[in-house]
Amino acid sequence: MSDDAVSAQLNNLRRTRVIRQVAAVLLILGIVATTVFGLGFIGFDLGEIRAGIPGFVDFIGAFFPPNFGAMTVYTKNQGITGLQAIPASLVPSRLAETLASPRLTLVKASIVTLLLGFLGTVLGFLPALVFGVLGSEQVTPFPFNFIFRGTMSAIRAIPAIVWIFLFIPFGPPSQATAVLAIATDTIGNLGRLFTDELEEVDEGPIEAIRSTGASRTQTVGFGMLSQVSRSFIAWTLYILEINTRIAISLGVVGAGGLGLYIRNQQDLLQFQNTAAGIVMVFIVVLSIELLSSRIRARLRPSEHESKGFVEGLKDLLNADKWVGRSKDA
Repeated sequence: MSDDAVSAQLNNLRRTRVIRQVAAVLLILGIVATTVFGLGFIGFDLGEIRAGIPGFVDFIGAFFPPNFGAMTVYTKNQGITGLQAIPASLVPSRLAETLASPRLTLVKASIVTLLLGFLGTVLGFLPALVFGVLGSEQVTPFPFNFIFRGTMSAIRAIPAIVWIFLFIPFGPPSQATAVLAIATDTIGNLGRLFTDELEEVDEGPIEAIRSTGASRTQTVGFGMLSQVSRSFIAWTLYILEINTRIAISLGVVGAGGLGLYIRNQQDLLQFQNTAAGIVMVFIVVLSIELLSSRIRARLRPSEHESKGFVEGLKDLLNADKWVGRSKDA
């Protein structure tokens, strides 16, 4: 290569580097300008936030210690409060009495929240499977597959907390309409995950099934779905995690469960009771997440690093991992 060619190549590299640096600076300036404009547009006043910090600290202090007096019907009737209500509730006969009672307790609210997420996932699974399969270009030719993709996108565009109000003709926000809202949300989210998974299946098994003279339904069933069955179960468990959180937020607008308990206690200014509800939310969500993660790790071991609860706690206490010095970080 001649000296002129080398010089031209170096000039091109310098020019490209300068263009990238200028583009990076413009991007950063654009983000800063948009952030400043956005904060002013929504009326975000840092001075008000700073002035409200003492009140916020006092407000949070009113949540302690959490009062679990509404844990079960037994603790309510006996007037057992605070943390003492937890061991007093862990008796099978007292838990059974609580579940049979119409009174709102922390145990019953937790069960209702879990059921809302579970039922919404179950009812939404089959429609999501149908829409997800038909939305794949491997099954439905382009552009007809976009009928199903578009439907799922339209469903996903509307949050579950809005769907529950669209189901008002079936009744006011309740546990029944919450299940419908979660199931509808599941169709859009889970169906799209199914479609994306099907787009990446291996063509080899599909061609092999076709070569045997199998029908289109048999090709889809044995050539495609057999490849993604584990992934479909894993995605369904992931959506179950999300739906449990959605059930809590729907409870705030009247669907029952822990969300309703927290809102009621907040309205009554019973902040220690509110704190107990928040602790139960933490326990319910974390339990579902740990269970789901363990099962998904079993289903797809190559994509998950399976760790026990004790190992997870050890990792949290490992200072080297927080600063990135550990080999496993």
